[in-house]
Amino acid sequence: MAMTIASLICLVIVGLGGTNKNNSNLNNLYFFRANTTDIAITPEDLTNLNPDIAKNIPHNALTDAVLNSATGVAKEALDIKDFYHVSLWNYCAGDFDNGSDKVTYCSPRKNEFWFNPVEVWGLNKTGIEQVFSKELRDGLNAYRVAAKWMFIAYVVAVVTTITEIVVGFFALFSRLGSLATTIVSTVSSLFVFAFALTATILYSVLAGSFNSALKQYNIRGHLGKNMYVVVWLAVAFSLGAGMFWLFSSCCCSGRSNKIKYGDASGRKGAYERVDSPYGHREGPVNFQSGPGYQAPHHGMPLNDVGHKNTAYEPYRRADV
Repeated sequence: MAMTIASLICLVIVGLGGTNKNNSNLNNLYFFRANTTDIAITPEDLTNLNPDIAKNIPHNALTDAVLNSATGVAKEALDIKDFYHVSLWNYCAGDFDNGSDKVTYCSPRKNEFWFNPVEVWGLNKTGIEQVFSKELRDGLNAYRVAAKWMFIAYVVAVVTTITEIVVGFFALFSRLGSLATTIVSTVSSLFVFAFALTATILYSVLAGSFNSALKQYNIRGHLGKNMYVVVWLAVAFSLGAGMFWLFSSCCCSGRSNKIKYGDASGRKGAYERVDSPYGHREGPVNFQSGPGYQAPHHGMPLNDVGHKNTAYEPYRRADV
């Protein structure tokens, strides 16, 4: 039960990443980070946007200097930040302040969120997105589809983990309840693992695409270590809980119906008291004694007393 709760806590922490720009701990929980601090567009990149315009631009030191300075101007005009953190529901952006990250904006939370740099960086109406390679554009389209599946896997993982905790209380009273909890736990573990694996592969591929396709523009991408530590801890706790419930359904759950000693209900398997073979006589006790007196044996042969097969037992099983 404790491992199931720990897995749920990890999943909740994953969902809290990037939800509060004023919380530094939550701001450090992200799947992917795009670093645009040193973004640069060469004169060739700007002129290649429209070949007709490029023919009318003279190539000399003055025009190259103007075009080079246009990169910084364009960055300020488009309000491109120094970095972007991509979380489960949204993204957060900010600038470097004295060598540390300072988040200044977090986008509204959205189901099935995916990070679209063309839209976020305001390039969809400028034509600058044409500098993105076909490889990167195809990668972003695949990322959009996979991000939807990742979000669904996360929601199912949270719901089944909560269900596992609720059903787990019944496992304390019966082996059948433990079996039901094992089934729910198996489903939960599968979706937690699927979510973690999808997120790891998805953003690893996205970071690789950024680093290869946008390398010439000094845009770099990398993964957020803290987020993946929490994600895979959720997987470890979930798998551990599943193994525990499986073991308990086989060996530990349920109350034994075998009682070693007396049971007033007289059910099978209980022990009951038997009458003494020496009997019990009503009335006054006869204290006669003396030479030649022999106490009555009440029908019990003397030669049977102490015999191995007829030893007196004060208790016997009720089903005998």
